[in-house]
Amino acid sequence: MITEEYVHGYSEREKSRLFDQANTLTGLLHYDTVYPPGSSVLEAGCGVGAQTVPLARNSPGARFTSIDISPDSLAAAAALTRQAGISNVKFQLADIFNLPFAPESFDHIFVCFVLEHLKNPVEALASLKSVLKPGGTITVIEGDHGSTYFYPESRAALEAVQCLIDIQARFGGNSLIGRQLYPLLKSAGFQVPVVSPRMVYVDSSRPELVEGFTKNTFTAMVEGVRDQALELNLIDQARWDRGIADLYATAEQDGVFCYTFFKGTAIR
Repeated sequence: MITEEYVHGYSEREKSRLFDQANTLTGLLHYDTVYPPGSSVLEAGCGVGAQTVPLARNSPGARFTSIDISPDSLAAAAALTRQAGISNVKFQLADIFNLPFAPESFDHIFVCFVLEHLKNPVEALASLKSVLKPGGTITVIEGDHGSTYFYPESRAALEAVQCLIDIQARFGGNSLIGRQLYPLLKSAGFQVPVVSPRMVYVDSSRPELVEGFTKNTFTAMVEGVRDQALELNLIDQARWDRGIADLYATAEQDGVFCYTFFKGTAIR
């Protein structure tokens, strides 16, 4: 089984954050992910189903198998898809590194916000490649916390973000992995990798992004590692509080926030 821990935890607040992230970014991340009717698609690491709903909704004629190593997350994902009226997804408990599928079982594979949590992302991609049919495609989406910049500028806010980066590295992950998608796909043996940056730009003229992304997705994600950051002495309490306050300041009337996701596609 995968030994890496999910740095953000499994709280109800984290579940809500994932839903806010998915709902806010659906257009940016998924507008060009559409699978043909009748095709079989493996979604690896579906979590609570936040990405499963837009994925399956975009391709109602495709058949999705969504896997995760957490039974609780799978139950939440199944409930979410039922609530959304989606019937073209089946859920299965499975480990990316030990897949229970025959070789060349799927036409397409989709992976979103998973590789960042793994110590061996190339090994994970190679495992997924083994169940992909020749000529089939893989789509991988990851963020990159190092792409964060904002106004008003704040050194304390950057230090708080760096705490998240450092803590995720201690968990065996890599929150800067977005910039590495091209070489990772090549190293795993995929052909014709193409990576496109997907920038989220937020100012007060886009209130849905102010709430959905700056506050409820990114700043909430940083806030979630407060206890670990303080326990590990990565930052002191006063500096942490200042950093979080300054991140929220970027969501005020004159604030600006930018972050870049990376979406890669390749062929087996």
